[in-house]
Amino acid sequence: MSWTKRLVDKPDRAEDVAQVVAERHKDEPQDLAIQDPAMEEALKNFRMSVHAWSDAAYSRPRTKAQIVRHRSWRLAVGWALAGVLMAGGVSGGMFERHRKIEHARIAAARLAEQQKVLREQQAKEEEDLLAKVDSDVSRQVPSAMEPLAQLMDDEAK
Repeated sequence: MSWTKRLVDKPDRAEDVAQVVAERHKDEPQDLAIQDPAMEEALKNFRMSVHAWSDAAYSRPRTKAQIVRHRSWRLAVGWALAGVLMAGGVSGGMFERHRKIEHARIAAARLAEQQKVLREQQAKEEEDLLAKVDSDVSRQVPSAMEPLAQLMDDEAK
């Protein structure tokens, strides 16, 4: 793997950067190595501080990036569906009330018709009863004075 690819793939770890730099300089002759102990101590301290910083950077809590989603259409659809439900509930209630009123009106009309027919039947029965009583009370035989009344009617003529 080339050193540039490793830098591009993992640029955050200081160890990897140091390793990539070491791989790059492995072909150089060793006589260029630093012989100064103060310089080696400084590089050692620098390396330790880079490792400490790298460990601290990886161990700190991270916040997740918020993905902004536009939900305005969902809100609009929700309100539209709520409106449809409300309209359906109100219109269903009004329809049910109207239906009950119509059924009550039809039942009242039928009851009035039945009462009218019942009154007509009772009136007819009363007429029939009165006619029967009249026919039962009327006489079949003429009374004793009837021939005399007929004679008087004949003389008046």
